[in-house]
Amino acid sequence: MTTEAKALSGSDMSGQDWVAICQLSDIAKNTGVCAEFNGEQVAIFHLYSKALGEESEIKAVGNYDPFGKANVLSRGLITEKENSYRIASPLLKQEYCLTTGKCLQDESIVIPTYKARVKDSVVELCAALETAATEA
Repeated sequence: MTTEAKALSGSDMSGQDWVAICQLSDIAKNTGVCAEFNGEQVAIFHLYSKALGEESEIKAVGNYDPFGKANVLSRGLITEKENSYRIASPLLKQEYCLTTGKCLQDESIVIPTYKARVKDSVVELCAALETAATEA
């Protein structure tokens, strides 16, 4: 599933703009989808586990795998260790932290991360990029 974000949901109390991406129900639990956001492909993950108190949590990172040189991270394997969620690339299996974007095998590589939330059953991304990717 690829979706293009268009609808500005509005600003929050901090003045940040949020953009509606899709309904939470459009993303199966513990899977990811790809969305076009501000001209970039973003991998959005619907996390759901007992560790989260059986509540849904949304994480979003850049979809581009810098090792495999392809937009594939939304199709990766979600893993959890010590309450930290990661995505393993479906190509070369590097793991990226879904919170920081750091590659666990090479910390000099960081993929972009995005602030994400669910508001009234709608997945939204903050218009401002949270971290920028760097390459070695």
